[in-house]
Amino acid sequence: MDKTINKKLAKRIKALREETGLSQQELAKLLGISRPTISQIENDERKITAEELKKLSDIFNVSSDDILNQEKSIKVVLEKGKSKKEEKEIRISVPQQNIEKFKEVLLYILNKVGAKPNIGETVLYKLLYFIDFNFYEKYEEQLIGATYIKNHHGPTPVEFSKIVKHMIKNKEIEIVKSEYFNYPQTKYLPLRRPDLSKLKANEKEVIDYVLERFSDMNATQISEYSHNDVPWLAAEDGKSIEYESVFYRTAPYSVREYNGEDI
Repeated sequence: MDKTINKKLAKRIKALREETGLSQQELAKLLGISRPTISQIENDERKITAEELKKLSDIFNVSSDDILNQEKSIKVVLEKGKSKKEEKEIRISVPQQNIEKFKEVLLYILNKVGAKPNIGETVLYKLLYFIDFNFYEKYEEQLIGATYIKNHHGPTPVEFSKIVKHMIKNKEIEIVKSEYFNYPQTKYLPLRRPDLSKLKANEKEVIDYVLERFSDMNATQISEYSHNDVPWLAAEDGKSIEYESVFYRTAPYSVREYNGEDI
């Protein structure tokens, strides 16, 4: 590849990583290389190998050709409907109803437990995961229905970064950079209360259960706990975690008894 293509590919890999909400460290872990190497690749200081390109296609669930094709953009799309440029985009589509539910659930969490010093971005990821998967196990339907990727720190919702940017722009939340026990932490503060009319009684019940059980855990504790949940164990590194695997959960993760009665 010539220098121009290499430079464009470097920017493309960085953009794709940021769109899916992965840090350089998380992507490095999935690729089996160091974080400085990821930085070198994204800054066009090191060429990507064919093997690494193949791994990237698996991690982001797109073909190698699509990564190399400079005419196509890859992005998480929040709005419902078709784009005029859709033929030139690889789209992770998020239906509008899921966006609205995601926003109200996140605001509900932040209003209820967001002020706790341990509730940073990593903990929020896991709270959302357990809310989504617990609800699916109990009721066999989706609550938020976010797409969660398996990475070193546990389940990560792909849509989170994009939706949060949208909420910050609309002045629904604000972002705060802080420290928790000398570790950098990203916190989110709610600027409005959730619209409870958009949450059903059984949805609120599941959310409250998860918050009561997990909201006092720090990032390390809840990440390690998520690593022993069957859906996470069954998924491949860098791949989506399948909702259907929730029905194979073991105690203490299962929230449903399979004798016909819910807990």
